[in-house]
Amino acid sequence: MIYTQNLCKRYGKFTAVDHLNLHVRRGTVFGIVGENGAGKTTTLSMLATLTSPTSGRAYINGFEVSKNPQDVRRCIGYMPDSFGVYDDITAEEYLQFYADCYRVPKALAAQRAKEYLSWVGLEDKRETYVNALSRGMQQRLEIARCLIHDPPVLILDEPASGLDPRSRIEMRGVLNRLRTLGKTIVISSHILQELCEVSDEIGIMREGQLAAVAAVSVMLNHSTAYRTLHIVADAKPVVWEKAVRPLEHVVDLRFKPDGVEVVFAGTLQQQAELLQYLLDHGVTVYQFRERPTDIEELFLRLTEGTVDQS
Repeated sequence: MIYTQNLCKRYGKFTAVDHLNLHVRRGTVFGIVGENGAGKTTTLSMLATLTSPTSGRAYINGFEVSKNPQDVRRCIGYMPDSFGVYDDITAEEYLQFYADCYRVPKALAAQRAKEYLSWVGLEDKRETYVNALSRGMQQRLEIARCLIHDPPVLILDEPASGLDPRSRIEMRGVLNRLRTLGKTIVISSHILQELCEVSDEIGIMREGQLAAVAAVSVMLNHSTAYRTLHIVADAKPVVWEKAVRPLEHVVDLRFKPDGVEVVFAGTLQQQAELLQYLLDHGVTVYQFRERPTDIEELFLRLTEGTVDQS
């Protein structure tokens, strides 16, 4: 559905996107995570036909982005990372205006405007002026605007950016509902945890390149298979290295200022056996607890040493 081949964008001597090879399967949600300046927005802007590639190719729904921009625009809904709003226009009029731009028949446009305002939780705001809506409401209205012409592809650039905690939760609910529509979605964020909650696959961008890709299902399976145990005890490092590291379910040891972290691939019963093992070896244990999985750390561990540009 979405495919790029050595896609590049340069601004003088600066390379914003560097030979990007991306493949997003039809009907899936692909998350792109990266720091500011990693190339996320430039990539999505090129896919949306708003920025011309310096070299390489990109295809959406069978259309090459550079050669068939009008065809691409008809089959995508694009939400930029920042957008302006119109004065003296209601939320319902805003959607109908964009429906007119896409030549959606009047009756169908009215039906969809009502449906999607309800869908994003703004049914009681349809007669409210857009510039009077909160930022979170405006972001959700933009999602409805992306859907108004029923495109098969959605490109969403940091849809939760700048929102307060409550608005982020509301936006996450909308994004999860998008998954039920069967559309192909590319969504960017600089927060990995957020993408894990709405995506099928996640790619990490660094310095304009897609550094690694992992399926969220694989990450979640690993997050339950591997547990991080935080242990505070009086044992010296040599004891941990000789007596604990060789144990069957111990994957790794990490020495921290406030204790030792044990990456453990075992059950709760086997955790209890590990604790008993330490006690049997004369180790005084002051604290023994499971630490929540750090999803970013897990992602990096799963993709360590890989560069997915296939």
